[in-house]
Amino acid sequence: MPYLAIAFPVFDPVAISLGPIAIRWYALAYIGGIVLGWIYARALIKNEKLWGGPAPITLAQMDDFILWVTVGIIVGGRTGYVLFYNLPFFIQHPAAIFMLWEGGMSFHGGFLGCVVAVMWFARSNGIPILSLGDIVTAVGPIGLFLGRLANFINSELWGRLADPGLPWAMVFPNGGPLPRHPSQLYQAALEGILLFTVLAIMIRMGALRRPGLILGSFIAIYALARITGELFREPDPQLGFLWGGLTMGMLLSLPMIVAGIILIVLAWRGKGTAAK
Repeated sequence: MPYLAIAFPVFDPVAISLGPIAIRWYALAYIGGIVLGWIYARALIKNEKLWGGPAPITLAQMDDFILWVTVGIIVGGRTGYVLFYNLPFFIQHPAAIFMLWEGGMSFHGGFLGCVVAVMWFARSNGIPILSLGDIVTAVGPIGLFLGRLANFINSELWGRLADPGLPWAMVFPNGGPLPRHPSQLYQAALEGILLFTVLAIMIRMGALRRPGLILGSFIAIYALARITGELFREPDPQLGFLWGGLTMGMLLSLPMIVAGIILIVLAWRGKGTAAK
């Protein structure tokens, strides 16, 4: 059967160019995710019905936290990429660690960076760690969705070779001559739209009143979504397939399932209130 393929819509990776200053779509995805997440977080905090009373976090505290979580995402994401995905290269070229504009971020590293930011900020400001974690993860899928769209625009992290006849297969400019799965869009749908929808429904049903429930659900569902997406995504060339045909993304996601389930169980066994 001959291959069917959609022509990849070639995008300029630079979204805005002002003289020597070039702002890429990937940078805009990070900025947009943080800004939209901040707006959504403020809306959640202001809605006392969701918490069963005043939220345990003030709007002013959330405004202050934005800088903390931004640093956590960037430092953690870059550190995770260096350690998990390309350590031999960076050992030989340590200066490249700081060249963020050349790409290379890890979700799992960024998530750990967020965990550190949440724990540090919460302890410094007398905020319940689990409740702050709930808010952060409730808005997280927004950034994940935009980030995967940026991956698609940049024609990076594309999928594995598609079966002949797959009507939405695409030939990526730097992915060889054969059609591939647009796995970036799969992940945008799973990690972004689906995850956001599930968490939003849970929040409307009172999940924020059980500290840690949204956090645990995010961790577990994201891990399952990531593993599913990895089934269609081409592994990083410097790593390839690892043990038993697993990818690095799969291996890093497996412990998240266990951690998420533990948090969910603890949340259900808790007192069931997050209000002050």
